[in-house]
Formats: sequence, structure tokens, C-alpha cells
Amino acid sequence: MNKLATVCTAILLSAGLAAASDPATTKVKTPAAAAQKKTSGKATRTQVGQASWYGKAFHGRATASGEEYDMFQLTAAHKTLPLGTYVKVTNLRNGKWAVLKVNDRGPYVGDRILDVSYGAAQVLNFRGRGVERVKIEVIEPQTMAMAQGSGDTSTVE
Repeated sequence: MNKLATVCTAILLSAGLAAASDPATTKVKTPAAAAQKKTSGKATRTQVGQASWYGKAFHGRATASGEEYDMFQLTAAHKTLPLGTYVKVTNLRNGKWAVLKVNDRGPYVGDRILDVSYGAAQVLNFRGRGVERVKIEVIEPQTMAMAQGSGDTSTVE
């Protein structure tokens, strides 16, 4: 899938999942201890903590998934989530959110729970701040399948 299609897919999924988002927050003190919470019969995992971003110094390098890091894509690094997992990341200061693909490992600084790409930091409006308090919600595969199978037949060229 080309880069434009990947970005468009992430944006469309983000828009489709906004209404389905659970506003309740489960705070987790350690990255590996993502909470399990039952909502409408489905288990969801959330984390709240500090996120930072990484950019130019890593641009073009291989990520833990083997993909080339593109600082302008909507991606993230997490210590324990399976590579390829999609997460909804919400900036708790301003309410901005984006759906990101976990394709790398990290962060390795302090108690941070997530490193996001430069592009994601721009969307979440914390590039200038460097570090921000965020909520991470794992998007379960069945939710992704429902969003992709919503009947939208539009294409991006």
C-alpha cells in the first residue's frame, strides 16, 4: 500500500472510530500492565501516561517491525504492544487524537509509555512541547474490520 493510501486509511479509520470511542479512562501505572476493561462485551486496553516524539535523527532507519521509519507517517513506538497494533492516541491537554500504527519499540527514557512520529506529534499538537500526557486505546482487530467494511467504496489516487 502506498504512503498516501496508508495515511488516508488511518484518517478514515480515525473518523469512523470517533463515535465508538469509550470516554472512560483506565489509568495504568506501568507500561506492561495495560488494563483490561469490559465494555459492551468487548475487552479494551487503555494506558495513560507521558508520550514523546522522535523524528529526523531516525528518519529512514529500520524500525523494529522492519519497516523504514518515515517521520511523517502516523506511527508509534511502544515497549510491549504487538508490532502492527493500531492505537487511538488522545492528547489529554487538548483532546486531539489520532490512530497510529505501532511499528517500533520504545520509548527508553524515563516512565514514558509511547514515542510517536513527528507527523503524529503534529496532529496531536504537541511537537513544540516535546512531551505530553496521553491516553492510548488499543483498537481491537474486529473494530478495524468493521470500520474497513463500512461500505465506503471511495478510492484515493
